[in-house]
Amino acid sequence: MHRRLLVVLALAALVVAGACGNDDNPSVASQGGSDTTAAAEPVTVRLGHFPNVTHATAIVGVEKGLFAKALGQDKLEVKTFNAGPEATEALLSEAIDATYIGPNPAINAFVKTKGGIKIISGATSGGAALVTKPEITSITQLKGKKIATPQLGNTQDVALRAYLKEKGLATDAQGGGDVTILPQENSLTLDSFKSGQIQGAWVPEPWVSRLVLDGGGKVLVDEKTLWPGGEFVTTHLIVRTKFLEEHPDTVKRLLEGQVAANEYLAENSTEAQTVVNDGIAKITGKKLADNVIAAAFKNLTFTDDPVASSLRESADDAVAVGLLQKPDLTGIYDLKILNGVLEAKGLTAVKGL
Repeated sequence: MHRRLLVVLALAALVVAGACGNDDNPSVASQGGSDTTAAAEPVTVRLGHFPNVTHATAIVGVEKGLFAKALGQDKLEVKTFNAGPEATEALLSEAIDATYIGPNPAINAFVKTKGGIKIISGATSGGAALVTKPEITSITQLKGKKIATPQLGNTQDVALRAYLKEKGLATDAQGGGDVTILPQENSLTLDSFKSGQIQGAWVPEPWVSRLVLDGGGKVLVDEKTLWPGGEFVTTHLIVRTKFLEEHPDTVKRLLEGQVAANEYLAENSTEAQTVVNDGIAKITGKKLADNVIAAAFKNLTFTDDPVASSLRESADDAVAVGLLQKPDLTGIYDLKILNGVLEAKGLTAVKGL
């Protein structure tokens, strides 16, 4: 009788435990974030990107509904910016949760917040160059000239300053030195170039192609020639560390949309050009010429790989030109979730530093 009572009590305990929840079941248990619980409320992801061809991953993800599909019950809010420092300011003030951005603004944000952001995926490699007037045939001819970049401290600005320094030409953040660097919005650069106010610009696509095709310029330095294998990060996806820690499942779904967008770009290049062009027109009010966007796509590689080796060199370049104190980049990448998404699709994992 005593043994039978013990069995009954044990079975009752199992039933009660099952009714109260199973903390060991990975489909129910939290994996470190608040949005993994069964009663989670929908999460709104505020995502930033630029109206640039180099942000085609983001534009395709939005325009084709790939982010929305992957996010499911979670919501997406999109905000657009003109350059990296502007986007990082929004991120650091918690006006957005994640953004597509270039390497140097990401480094600056990581250092400034002492780890408050993480790089969670690549997006684009390549697609940046120094375009000059046709009569300029060598770097030495840039002495005394005005050259534009998108914004002080952005990725192309650092690349130009580092390249000029390597060639023996000095610059400073105030526009002095051997070459005057004039940070300005890309939308102003083409007109400035045509009017002769500037003699060149180090810019990302589609502005490289626009300066050549619409402005009569020529590519003096294609940045891919400066990197091993021609690969360097132009755009990657960063997220606030706090948001990542609180909503890992939402971030996973966002990355599923990211991977789907890059797959679409790889498999539907011609159609994707139209999608991206329409997306840019929605933001800027004007489409790119078909020959411009076609030329830009040829210079870009859309990849989930963040090309981490190029990030470290970009940081070293920013230090060398006086725009950054030597940073400790330990922990700037968190690629675990991305690699889980890639593995589930049978794709190759990527590496951080």
